[in-house]
Amino acid sequence: NYLSEETKQPTKAFLLLTVVIVLLTFLIIAGNLTVIFVFHCAPLLHHYTTSYFIQTMAYADLFVGVSCLVPTLSLLHYSTGIHESLTCQVFGYIISVLKSVSMACLACISVDRYLAITKPLSYNQLVTPCRLRICIILIWIYSCLIFLPSFFGWGKPGYHGDIFEWCATSWLTSAYFTGFIVCLLYAPAAFVVCFTYFHIFKICRQHTKEINDRRARFPSHEVDASGETGHSPDRRYAMVLFRITSVFYMLWLPYIIYFLLESSRVLDNPTLSFLTTWLAISNSFCNCVIYSLSNSVFRLGLRRLSETMCTSCMCVKDREARDPKPRKRANSCSI
Repeated sequence: NYLSEETKQPTKAFLLLTVVIVLLTFLIIAGNLTVIFVFHCAPLLHHYTTSYFIQTMAYADLFVGVSCLVPTLSLLHYSTGIHESLTCQVFGYIISVLKSVSMACLACISVDRYLAITKPLSYNQLVTPCRLRICIILIWIYSCLIFLPSFFGWGKPGYHGDIFEWCATSWLTSAYFTGFIVCLLYAPAAFVVCFTYFHIFKICRQHTKEINDRRARFPSHEVDASGETGHSPDRRYAMVLFRITSVFYMLWLPYIIYFLLESSRVLDNPTLSFLTTWLAISNSFCNCVIYSLSNSVFRLGLRRLSETMCTSCMCVKDREARDPKPRKRANSCSI
């Protein structure tokens, strides 16, 4: 109950709740729009096949931010609960599907990097744009199907930030449905990520050791050049993707643990439910931050995008001041 009994005014908890959700919604939408525009303006980013999955994650996270407008508007307008049950079910389903897409994309990215490092000669034949598009379509279909039973009384699909009263009081989790989701989504994705990155870094460590041994035996420029052009670019890019995956699971692990405990009727804490849910949803904003800090090509694209926007603003101001004849301006958006 976020309203004071005496004055029927919003309490401090309600105001804090509203500020957190509004701010998070804005950051998610703005951050992922930035990622999408940078990928559009930086063709070098498309040289990596993982860009298909990264852009899919960006669109899924953008839709998460747009979906978060539902509880945001509900809080700002003090929703009276009209069709609250349907709104809650649809919102919970959409959020769960979108985060499932992100989780599956991270698993596919780890498999892609694993193939790139373990099978470099046949990688281009194994991973083609057509197969990548088919894989992304299958990810969306699978994510939509796995949470569909929530509409038939199986239980909550996974959303626990109960902004809507009906979600908190009438829509209960089910241990069987939770186990179903864990077995078919969370556990396989986590296993694939752990298996692939373990072998990726094991291979890279062995490769680095071999290079160091060659340098010790044959200290020549040829050995140095071969060492620099080996797996180091793939390893650096794998590190960026590993950071994204690690942050994803660190933010989602408290939520998954609470999900299991609540479904087993071991723990039921509304505050903890809210914190773990929105901590997990905040991951939708983290990817663009990690990219901007870790990927030099992404930073270059972000800089070009900023320069393009600043140039456009300056051109508009100059036209307003001097009103010159319109002329075509070169596209400064490409790298």
